[in-house]
Amino acid sequence: MELHIVIAGRKDLANQLYEQLRDAIHSGRLAAGTQLPPSRLLATQLSLSRKTVSDTYSRLTYEGLLLGKIGSGTFVNSLNKPTAKRQASGDLNSSAILEKWQSLSMPLRHPLRRDVLRWDFIGGATTRSQFPHDDWRRCTHYALRQMTQTRGFYSQPEGVAELRTAIAGHAAFARGVKCTADDVLVCNGAQQALDLIARVLIEPGCTVAVEDPGYSPARLLFDALGANICNVPVDDEGIRIEHIADDVRFIYVTPSHQMPLGVPMSLARRQALLDKARQIGAIIIEDDYDSEFRYEGRPTDSLQSLDQHGVVAYVGTFSKTLLPELRLGYAILPEAIFSAVVHAKQLTDWHTSILPQWAMAKFISEGSLNKHIRRCHGVYAGRRERILARVNGDLAPWFHAVPSTAGFHVALLSKTCVDIEQLVARAREVELGLYSLAGFYQDAEVRPGLIMGFGAIETLDIDPALDRLREILEAMS
Repeated sequence: MELHIVIAGRKDLANQLYEQLRDAIHSGRLAAGTQLPPSRLLATQLSLSRKTVSDTYSRLTYEGLLLGKIGSGTFVNSLNKPTAKRQASGDLNSSAILEKWQSLSMPLRHPLRRDVLRWDFIGGATTRSQFPHDDWRRCTHYALRQMTQTRGFYSQPEGVAELRTAIAGHAAFARGVKCTADDVLVCNGAQQALDLIARVLIEPGCTVAVEDPGYSPARLLFDALGANICNVPVDDEGIRIEHIADDVRFIYVTPSHQMPLGVPMSLARRQALLDKARQIGAIIIEDDYDSEFRYEGRPTDSLQSLDQHGVVAYVGTFSKTLLPELRLGYAILPEAIFSAVVHAKQLTDWHTSILPQWAMAKFISEGSLNKHIRRCHGVYAGRRERILARVNGDLAPWFHAVPSTAGFHVALLSKTCVDIEQLVARAREVELGLYSLAGFYQDAEVRPGLIMGFGAIETLDIDPALDRLREILEAMS
């Protein structure tokens, strides 16, 4: 790759080269530490004499902009800083909308690798130690072979046909979803599925209903797109239907494992929600994010499987069954909105990356996904059992667990006047990651407590981590 320098005519060649290199360094286009081409190579590329290039390098080195290293080459000096004045956001005509986006909180954001704590009960993270690297590597090699057979065209926004077929089979088998491959749209995680559905249903000022407490990134997304948010309270049976406004465009729910409390929506409440949506002409978005992992009682049907009138958009993800970094999810959409959402997908990013799509199609079709879920189920069940045993034991004076039967987090509600925010802060001082429930509430009265994810923490680390939690609670008491 050639360094972008433009030499015009045959006059003042050395000064042209000098000024362009100097400006590129001052502006930051040539970043500190960047190695410049050897003088002979750059002279050949620009049709200049080597002496002209060497003299320019020497001049810039004398001025402290370049640094020559014997045996290595010429580099942009690391002491140099860009000096160009940058336009501030407040100077732009779009400053108001920029301020709105900049002021958004970033809930559930996972830490950088260097910031990971020794013991962390963060939600939404999976057990990396159980990831089937050999199986996935084999499927990735298969995907590369499939890609060599293409003609270099963009793929379809709906997704690779083989993956759509595999997803339809998996969703029907594991969750009772009623669909065919033609109903499936492959997305970059569940969050993009929510974004695409919201884009085609939301107009500025319209109303959408969300659970309160509920999944904060979804609520923030809908608000950012201009919706008026109707925060609907949740009880032990799920979202309270009587609080849903009649003018809502769609209703966002997590019926199988309510986020964050974990309670499943009762069958009667599910049927009432379907009736309400049909009555007012609303779409229901069912976020079924981690319900493959069930530990107690009989399996519950997905809300979509009860839908007789095409009002439920079912959203699933592989981030919770495999790895969040894969960014693979899907939406199984009712006929009324499918075409519109596909158009939004194409305008947004054309299509999801093909390599992981082919790999996932192979991974599902050969049975590796179900095998992996069964293996993780045993691991998660053990971690959940250990946490609940401690909550019902030595941690019982301070917390009780909200009953739940699925997923890989549990909600702990405070039984005393524990200062949860202080508890979280003091825990971080001893390398313990705890997370408050307060950020999931909007209008409803906050029930103080913790959301305890057990996907990322290793089983043998749970007791040492909870020992530290008990010590902090005893000190605070």
